[in-house]
Formats: sequence, C-alpha cells, structure tokens
Amino acid sequence: MSNTNLDFHDLAHSIKTWGNTLGFQQIGITDIDLSAYEGRFLEWLKLGFQGKMRYMEQHGSKRYHPEELIPGTIRVISARIDYLPPSTEIPQVLQDPNLGYISRYALGRDYHKLIRKRLSQLAKKISAQTDTLGFRTFADSAPVLEKPLAEKAGLGWIGKHTNLINRHAGSWFFLGEIYTDLPLPIDTPVTNHCGSCSACIDVCPTKAIVGPYQLDARRCISYLTIELREAIPVEFRKMMGNRIYGCDDCQLVCPWNRYAKFTGETDFHPRHELAAPQLLELFAWTEEEFLQKTEGSAIRRIGHECWLRNIAVALGNAPHDEKVIWTLQNKMTHPSALVREHVEWALQQHSNLD
Repeated sequence: MSNTNLDFHDLAHSIKTWGNTLGFQQIGITDIDLSAYEGRFLEWLKLGFQGKMRYMEQHGSKRYHPEELIPGTIRVISARIDYLPPSTEIPQVLQDPNLGYISRYALGRDYHKLIRKRLSQLAKKISAQTDTLGFRTFADSAPVLEKPLAEKAGLGWIGKHTNLINRHAGSWFFLGEIYTDLPLPIDTPVTNHCGSCSACIDVCPTKAIVGPYQLDARRCISYLTIELREAIPVEFRKMMGNRIYGCDDCQLVCPWNRYAKFTGETDFHPRHELAAPQLLELFAWTEEEFLQKTEGSAIRRIGHECWLRNIAVALGNAPHDEKVIWTLQNKMTHPSALVREHVEWALQQHSNLD
C-alpha cells in the first residue's frame, strides 16, 4: 500500500492494538522535539552526575536529536512492558542480611533481547501495511532518551526519582522504542502527579536523589553495583546493606506502585532461585557457575569479579558469624585485587565487632 493512501490515524490505532497483542501494556507515539529535555541532560553531564558512564557523553547531540541518530526519523513509537514478577519476597529479602537483594528487573531473562524482538515483530507488521523500510528498534541499546520520549508519548511522567511513573501501572516496567519516518499522529503527554510527595528522596540509602528530579548516579546503588567497574567508594559500602545488584528502594515506597501489575511474561520470572538467595551460596560460585547461572540474564554483564566485589560488601554488612568470616578469609587469596580489597574491608567490619 502506498503511504500516500494511508489513513495514519487508523494505522496508529492498529499499531497500539498490535503492540498489545505482542505483550506490551501500552504504546504511545510522539514527535522528535526533545528541546525541553536537552538543557536538563547537558546540565546533568556538566555536574558530573553520570560518573564513569562515559557512554552518556558520547554520540554528541544524537541522544536528544533522534533525526541525527537515524536520519529520516520524524516519529518515535514508545512501548512499555511490565516486569515485576509475582511472589518475589521483596521485604523479606531486604530485612534478612544473610540474603542478597537483586533488583527485580534482573531476576529473569535479559529484557534487551525480548523487547527488541517484540518491537521488531511490531515493525514488521507496520511494514506490511506500508511501503516504508524506515524503522529502527531500541531497548536501552543506543543513545536514546527513553524516559523523555515515553513521557512525551503519554506513557507516564518522570517522577522525582527520575523513573517513569504511570498512574495506572506504577513504575515496574521496561521501555523500548521504534524510530520511524511515518507521519503518525502523536499522543498527548500526561500531567505530573508526584505532588508534594518526597518518599523516594527520603528513602534512598545513599541519598543519590539530590533533589526532585535530580539523580547523582555516582551515589546510586544501581550505578555502584552495575555500572562501576572499580572499587566501590568506602563511604557507600555500609549504606548498601545486602543489595548486590541494583536497588529498588525508590520504587518500593512510591505510592503509585500500589497500582502496579505483576508481569504475565514468564521470561521475567526469577531464575536459579535468585529472588531470595543466600549470600554465602552466591559467593561460592566459580566463574563457570556464574556464567552458567546468569546465561541470558542482565546480571552477566557485570562479570564474576564485580559480582564477588558486590557480595563481599554485603557480607561485610551481614551479621557477625564464623562461617561468614571463614568464607571471606578463604577469598583473600583471590587473584583479583579488586575482590581482595572488598573482602579485606568486609573482614575489617567483622573485626570491629569482636
């Protein structure tokens, strides 16, 4: 069908219907004008809040000018998909310092692959109705301002913790995008409903939310345990508690998450009993076991060395126990200086309790 004969309003409606059929909870469409967000992003970089995430500084203006990243782009189709698995024992894990807390998004299959596959299927359906090949799909996989685009597309508003919030679904969802050259009608953004609430700011263990809508990633436990490949600053180690991969505290206290829905995607359900794992068992994994048990998982991206680094910190925060001390002492001969440094710190915490 020629694009000149297309009813783009009907096509937009069909895209949303197809998206729901493919498992997305919501589809929105927006233009590519991100001028309202450009200044905020550049100021965030200027303040150094990106830390060691050098990729945030790369690609020039392509991140906030979609048409520079993919020439010809005039619209962005934004999609969201719920990921919160049922029965994940969140409070029990955080309250038991012998267990390791893993951010709920990382318990199942790596979302990047699943979302891009679904978006590619959606793009193919659109292509079948048009004569265009002007599509590119993304899922946290390119210099894309996902949350601003989703906010503009009406999927929610960016909350004070800088996550996207949907008043009917909370914030436990992933985002993905299709860049297209089709002149589709755009959706209306929703209004912000954070009001005077500061629960996310108040609860952050490391005070990473330095002000409403301002996140200093250098203080964020998700950054420290996932993005940072160096030693975790000593000042934050006690504050990390038993969080070994990411942190969900700001989402846990958000009032809007009382409306969150459990995911119907079994691929996002916990694997290898990681919803409430024993720290000592995780610390005993060899690199081979780590690679085997994190196959297809987002956790694998940090590597075995940082995995042990994170767990060593959690064991330093664990209750004083001879088995914990013995296990840490056995890791003092680990070939990684990074691991040994954090093990030594953990042992020092226990020696202070003697």
